[in-house]
Amino acid sequence: MINPYTAVVHEVSVISGIVNAVLEELEKYDVIKVSAVDILIGDMTMLGDEQLTFAYEVVTRDTLLEGSKLNIEHESIRVTCDACKYDGPVKLLESGDYTSHKIPVMSCPECGGHIEVVAGQSCCVTSVDIEEA
Repeated sequence: MINPYTAVVHEVSVISGIVNAVLEELEKYDVIKVSAVDILIGDMTMLGDEQLTFAYEVVTRDTLLEGSKLNIEHESIRVTCDACKYDGPVKLLESGDYTSHKIPVMSCPECGGHIEVVAGQSCCVTSVDIEEA
């Protein structure tokens, strides 16, 4: 069984990287307030919304981002298959652990062949809502 406390470490690490990148970018502007940070998270990252939000609140303390809202948009997994030309979602299995994550089946849902993942791996900032001086 996965320890829920160590599972949050993944989200803290990701959010720390995102917060550092946003703060570095904001240095280019005369920002007095940040209202929101929007991110796109692919379903293959297995990042949890609650854990990301909690980590964001902790990591942004005493920074320009403190008090801003983290908006999370999800990117579904989409694959293509060279063998049968399938283009669409994968089958998902219940994880069976304490999380709500679903495990993608990494074979073509139509023919069982080799697939290429074309969406669902993103982890990026899409926008930052700021107020400049």
